[in-house]
Amino acid sequence: MNEVTPARQGNPGEVFLAFLKLGLTSFGGPIAHLGYFRDELVTRRRWIDEQGYGDLVALCQFLPGPASSQVGFALGLWRGGPLGALAAWTAFTLPSAILLVLLALGAGALDGPVAQGVLHGLKIVAVAVVAQAVWGMARSLAPDRQRSAIAVGALALTMLAAGSIGQVAAIGLGVVAGLVWCRGELAATHSTVSFGISKRFGAAMLVLFGVLLFGLPLLANVVGSQGLNLFDAFYRAGSLVFGGGHVVLPLLDAEVVGKGWVAKDQFLVGYGAAQAVPGPLFTFAAFLGAVSGPVPNGVLGAAIALVAVFLPGFLLLVGVLPFWDGLRARPLAQAGMRGANAAVVGILGAALYDPVWVSAIVRPVDLVLVVAGFVLLVVWKVPPWMVVVGLAVAGGVMGAG
Repeated sequence: MNEVTPARQGNPGEVFLAFLKLGLTSFGGPIAHLGYFRDELVTRRRWIDEQGYGDLVALCQFLPGPASSQVGFALGLWRGGPLGALAAWTAFTLPSAILLVLLALGAGALDGPVAQGVLHGLKIVAVAVVAQAVWGMARSLAPDRQRSAIAVGALALTMLAAGSIGQVAAIGLGVVAGLVWCRGELAATHSTVSFGISKRFGAAMLVLFGVLLFGLPLLANVVGSQGLNLFDAFYRAGSLVFGGGHVVLPLLDAEVVGKGWVAKDQFLVGYGAAQAVPGPLFTFAAFLGAVSGPVPNGVLGAAIALVAVFLPGFLLLVGVLPFWDGLRARPLAQAGMRGANAAVVGILGAALYDPVWVSAIVRPVDLVLVVAGFVLLVVWKVPPWMVVVGLAVAGGVMGAG
């Protein structure tokens, strides 16, 4: 069996610095983040192989919560243990959370043609990054006729059934197709990624997830604490969304705008700003917690909302991982995962078109910049952060013009 280098060769400090770089430069939403992760941690740093990374992406697409942050949390756990997982989440999340809290506290907002041009440049670089991820993952995860057919089918299903339902269905059908078409390969081709979590601890985390989901509303009503109400609202939003990102917005709107904690115009301003900063879109919760009407708000409200919205996804991930370790070592499970990984390629391909391409490519010059960014990433092997800066500057120059 092909063993991946043991995770404990890393340390939390190394994990923190790697994810801080990603937290400062990963623009474009969760699908783009997966592309950045792959380039930095699979291709460049070789923390995990392509197969193991594809398995993690498929698992996190199945679970409720912020998929890209869950993948980052798992990679931090794999590389640096529990402290590595905490370091990965903190470093990837804090840059955007701090920016959004500063905006909520009145530090100002991006405005004007130059700033809007920079934002558009960041959307363009996301197209190049996702295209690179689709290209690279297709070569390794869908290299034959069977898996390429699964990828195309997943792309079609995801395009026709928009949203998280289409993505989950595509992966599910990919598993079924893998069981039928991908059983001929030897088990030795499967990589082993063990996270060192016991099944007893995993089960305890799943129980804790359920206790908080159903117990927090009761406790908040009994105690009458606005802090508990705030935590409960964001925990519930994080628990009930698949795929993360934009899917969480209707839930957050119902929780904070519907209850009168945040004005509708404030909600929309924060939503726009969350798309303009790097890192996970779930940090929008920090903005909402900071501007919420009843105390606690400000920095304390932001911290409560931020922890609450991410916590359920991480509890579910840690709860499922020990069972996942055993399941994925079986030949049938490996065949299913080959199909699921091929489906992930199709899902990425669908996301490359919508929302990434359709929101960024509006002029002929945008296509020129995307092709240039793609060539820099794939052929010239330029680090992604340099491409981000270059295309952001190009967008600002065009905005000024």
